[in-house]
Amino acid sequence: MGHVISGFSPGEMMTVAAARALKSTDVCFVGIGAPSAACNLARMTHAPGITLIYESGTIGTRPTILPLSIGDGELCETALTTVSVPEMFRYWLQGGRITVGFLAGAQIDRYANLNTTVVGAYEAPKVRLPGGGGAPEIASCCGEVFITMAMSRRSFVASLDFVTSMGHGSGAGSREAIGVTTKGPTRVITDLCVLEPDSQTRELTVVSLHPGVTEAAVREACGWPLKIAREVGKTSPPTEEELRVLRDLHARTIRAHAGAS
Repeated sequence: MGHVISGFSPGEMMTVAAARALKSTDVCFVGIGAPSAACNLARMTHAPGITLIYESGTIGTRPTILPLSIGDGELCETALTTVSVPEMFRYWLQGGRITVGFLAGAQIDRYANLNTTVVGAYEAPKVRLPGGGGAPEIASCCGEVFITMAMSRRSFVASLDFVTSMGHGSGAGSREAIGVTTKGPTRVITDLCVLEPDSQTRELTVVSLHPGVTEAAVREACGWPLKIAREVGKTSPPTEEELRVLRDLHARTIRAHAGAS
C-alpha cells in the first residue's frame, strides 16, 4: 500500500478509510462535507476512473477544491456534463445507474438510519438541521451506501429524533418489506473504526479498529450497547501519498474559499 507515517489525525484516518472503500469502476453519488473529501481523495489516488455525481446534476466532475455546496461553480466547471435535477434523480438515481451513495448525518442509530432534519422534538426542536435534500432517495436508490461520520454519543444514538434517510429500518427485512431492493448501508466509516451491518440482524457491528483505538474507546463513544465482531480487524494507517494528497486538497480549498490565488 505504500510507506505509512504515524502523524495523522482521527479525521484524516476516517477520510482515508472511506476513500479506500471506493473503486475506479464506481459511479458515486457524493454528499457535501466528509463524503466529498473521501470521494475526491479516492479519485486523486487509487480510483482515477471513478465517476462522481453531485445532486445539482453534475456528472463526472473532477474538482480541484472541495465544494462548499452542491451549487458550487467548481462542480459544473469541471464536470463532463451537467443535467437538470429532475433528470439526475429520475433517470440516473431512480433508474438504478449509481453504484454507491456516500452520505453523512447528524445522528445515526444501530441500523444505520440517518437524521439530518431536527435534534429534539420536530414541533419545537433544539436544533433545526439542513433537512433531507436528496439523501432519502440516495439511501433507497443507490446500489449500496457508505456513511462517513465522526463517532460520539451525540451522533451515534439509541433512538433517532427523526428518521430522514432509511438505512435498515428496524432490522433484517425492513427494506424488503417496503419494496426497496437495494443493499442500503453496507459500511459506516468513523474516526475510530469501521462498522458493517450484521449479515443476519443488520445491526451495525465493528469490523475494524483504527490505529491506537481500543474496543473500550468505541463502546464509550456509542449511545447503544455496541456489537464488535468476533475477529475484529485493524485499519491500515494512511500512506504518505494518501496524506499528502488529502492535505494538499484541503489547503487548496482553504486558499480558494479565502479568496487567495
